[in-house]
Amino acid sequence: MSTEEFAIRPIGWVRASRGTTTDDFWGGTVARIELDAAAFDPSSLAGLTDFSHVQILYLFDRVDPSTIVMRAEHPRENPAWPRVGIFAQRKKSRPNRLGLSTCRLDSVDGLTLTVAELDAIDGTPVIDIKPYVLEFEPRREEVRQPAWMSELMRDYFSPYQK
Repeated sequence: MSTEEFAIRPIGWVRASRGTTTDDFWGGTVARIELDAAAFDPSSLAGLTDFSHVQILYLFDRVDPSTIVMRAEHPRENPAWPRVGIFAQRKKSRPNRLGLSTCRLDSVDGLTLTVAELDAIDGTPVIDIKPYVLEFEPRREEVRQPAWMSELMRDYFSPYQK
């Protein structure tokens, strides 16, 4: 593995009612992303409201580095599902602890975005925001995934239960 490192600074932070991580029930949740006012002005978000959805890249900053997974294991430690490599999962204990979510963009107000169903908790550092662009998706060919992933995701976007 390369020893080269890259410095990445947060562009903003998630503000949400959920302060602890859970694997499921992100449906109906609303979060705000507040950009760093020292680095950005509202013009950095100009034109973003022309898009219905955004992709949010964020850091799983509260994942203990000692729990990082570099090998194959059962998703969610469920022995009913096959052992698969970390790159065949979306687990938060990833080598660089990066998360990626596609969310509906509800509004932009100054340096604050309001998004639906962002699966990140309050205080999470946001690394980047990109508009969701259809042409980047593999819609020109069939998309497949294993049955265990559909089972794992069954309740992921079910309504949030406080």
